Amino acid sequence: MIRITKIFTFETAHVLYNYDGKCKNMHGHSYKLFVTVKGKPVNDLENPKNGMVVDFGDIKSIVKSEIVDVWDHAVLINGISPHKELGESLENQGHKVIYCTFQPTCENMLYAIAAKIKSKLPAGVSLAYLKLHETENSYGEWFAEDNQ
Repeated sequence: MIRITKIFTFETAHVLYNYDGKCKNMHGHSYKLFVTVKGKPVNDLENPKNGMVVDFGDIKSIVKSEIVDVWDHAVLINGISPHKELGESLENQGHKVIYCTFQPTCENMLYAIAAKIKSKLPAGVSLAYLKLHETENSYGEWFAEDNQ
């Protein structure tokens, strides 16, 4: 097995319902997402992807369409909390709001990212690892072996 990693960045705001610290206020982060997949490199001279587990461009396409293009410059709101009203108010003012079915913490965002990416990977390639930096020195990690 070989693991390959592609790194993405996006800007997203979130607000944490019922949180007891200063992050209860809406705020944003410059997120840095590390996506690691694993598989066996193609071993076929006639295949244009010979020697690759998966084309980095294919990983980029999946992550951009499922995560980056959706969440970039949006605000994530727990849509099953009273913050839904805040989201509706922001939408009425022209803001991009993403309603989550979870508290939009780094940890829960990782679960959502994993589910979205896993469903789009080609046969023979699996998601191995995610790391999501909320700040330069604060991040969460998702490991496939912990989530079987």
